Amino acid sequence: MNWDQIEGKLKQTKGQIQQKWGKLTEDELNVIDGKRAELVGKVQERYGIAKEEAEKQVQEFEKSCSC
Repeated sequence: MNWDQIEGKLKQTKGQIQQKWGKLTEDELNVIDGKRAELVGKVQERYGIAKEEAEKQVQEFEKSCSC
């Protein structure tokens, strides 16, 4: 699934994002508002990982998302 499809189904996707990255709060998900770059940044920030690793995780999420 590509990011445009994920963004289009944001309400359904939020639950899956929160399952994958449980440290992200509801408020953070509202700020992210379906923006891929914002998600990468928040994952990087909350988990203390490199941008490349956060990008990799989001990319894997895109591929596996059943939204």
